[in-house]
Amino acid sequence: MADTAPSNTRKKTRNLWVLLGLALLAAALLLHYHDQTQVRIRMAKVQRGELISTLSTNGKVEPVQNFAAYSLKPGTVKAIYVHEGEKVPAGKLLLTLDDSNAKSDLAAAQAAMIGAQAKLQALQHGGTRPEQITLVGNIEKAKAARVQAAATLATLQQLQKQGAASASEVDSARNALAADDAALKVLYQQRSKNFSPIDLEHAQANLANARATYASALDVLQNEDVHAPFAGTVYSVLVRASDFVQAGDRLLQMADLKKMQIRAYFDEPEIGKLVVGMPVTIVWEAKPGRVWHGHIVRTPTTIVSYGTRNVGEALISVDDSDGTLLPNTNVTITVTLVDLHDALIVPREALRVDDSGDYVLQVVDGHLQRVHVKIGQLNLTQVQILAGLPENAVVALSAIDGSTLRSDLAVRSAD
Repeated sequence: MADTAPSNTRKKTRNLWVLLGLALLAAALLLHYHDQTQVRIRMAKVQRGELISTLSTNGKVEPVQNFAAYSLKPGTVKAIYVHEGEKVPAGKLLLTLDDSNAKSDLAAAQAAMIGAQAKLQALQHGGTRPEQITLVGNIEKAKAARVQAAATLATLQQLQKQGAASASEVDSARNALAADDAALKVLYQQRSKNFSPIDLEHAQANLANARATYASALDVLQNEDVHAPFAGTVYSVLVRASDFVQAGDRLLQMADLKKMQIRAYFDEPEIGKLVVGMPVTIVWEAKPGRVWHGHIVRTPTTIVSYGTRNVGEALISVDDSDGTLLPNTNVTITVTLVDLHDALIVPREALRVDDSGDYVLQVVDGHLQRVHVKIGQLNLTQVQILAGLPENAVVALSAIDGSTLRSDLAVRSAD
């Protein structure tokens, strides 16, 4: 009987351990089954932070104030007084061209102008001096002839009263006097206006043309000496002393390198995002580590072809230009379209869209719940939540196994 009690005790203990093991096994199986029914997903929290959206493209630097000197006619470069990169004050002599031909052309133009002016004045005052002297002589002769004709008529009229002259003789004398009056009137008209309207117009046109030719010749001569129109930097010298240049050849260029702008090229679908005043950063590969800043001053107004692209040209002011950015260099510009601080944001991957609108799948007590949201700004990775979700809410991103997520699905974190 003494041996039976310990044996029963051991048996009860063994049974207890077996039951405990079976319970643990059942719990493990149940937990495993529960885990198998939950989809492992990637999750994210709704939280506050910054949301920045940018747009990058290429552009070309150009001066706001630029001066290019051109040759107005064929000739030789006499001397050059500056070099590339030199800073010059306003009015400084930059280069000179050989002006011998220009002086000759100016003298010829001046002579032609004086001749045209003299011809017009002569036409307006009754002709040249010899013509005027001849006209005065003819007038005096006509006056004398008229005086004689008037005296003859008076004498014949007295004789007619006495019956010593016939009526026909008186009429003939009267006609002679009328003819002399008419001849004198024509001479007086010649003295006061010895030209026709078309002659005057022709002379005036010749004078205007001569004056224009003179002004052009004077401009050419004055531009043989090229001076700086403003203070700036000479950034391009295209000729050397003694070079022969053709009319229209560019000689040099200068600009104020502290006042620069960029002509940026945006692809057609992006143009609607641009607004005057948007901030811009500028990077030039030739100066790694340097960043310039600016803003949009003019948005595109038309579409042009740029290589294989259809682009709109925007004008960007460089706010902190320091003379380092050179004209005609290619740069990369980045426009900040959106810059939000303390915004309620979630990963853009969490946003879903169907016919009913925008929504997310919120994780509530281990299950997904469809929640409609109102969104604001977004970029490639984030979206702003304006309404529908509280801060710190958990939303589903995607399933680890690639399965489709839906409302009421049991889920657990993949972490």
